[in-house]
Amino acid sequence: MKSEDNPMRREYAMRLSPRCGARTRSGTPCCGPAMSNGRCRMHGGRSPGAPKGEANGVYRHGRYTNEAVAQRRELTAWVRAMRRVARDIV
Repeated sequence: MKSEDNPMRREYAMRLSPRCGARTRSGTPCCGPAMSNGRCRMHGGRSPGAPKGEANGVYRHGRYTNEAVAQRRELTAWVRAMRRVARDIV
């Protein structure tokens, strides 16, 4: 039988597309068709995250604004410095 007659042997665009190649849990390469980033829709990689700004509800309580995070880091640095000083005194 010719390969053109067998429907399982026909060269469709989906069969010719590049494959994902990520390792599955069984250790074999993923055979899903790759997207533009080189991985399939299941192994596409990390999400860039939620959008920044007011539209995402970041300012609801203000805890994670850049200013609040910087203030907490500065306060933590002061507390560490005070603990070092107290440890040196004792």
